[in-house]
Amino acid sequence: MGLFSKKKTDNETSSGGQSPVALSDGSQVQVSTTVDCLGDSCPRPQLMTRKAMSSANEGDVVSVLIDNPTSMEAIPPMCPEIGATHLETLKQDRAWQVLLKKVN
Repeated sequence: MGLFSKKKTDNETSSGGQSPVALSDGSQVQVSTTVDCLGDSCPRPQLMTRKAMSSANEGDVVSVLIDNPTSMEAIPPMCPEIGATHLETLKQDRAWQVLLKKVN
């Protein structure tokens, strides 16, 4: 572990108390769970996303924070197999926020 890296825990998701996120079409979604994959590389973000979606209820919006370009590109194509819809990927300062909605 480097000097400035944060210690990872087994529970890297947070839920509740999330503020609404504005999409590019002007609509807003309420995030129910955030998965923090900052500093992680493949396949960890995909595995953490799969785990979060398996425990989400239908209609829940899961936000995945990713700073690895390869992982960011891998999340949307896996949506059909994890029962999710890719709402949008928002570019942030040094990361992306991938928004997924549980569909079944």
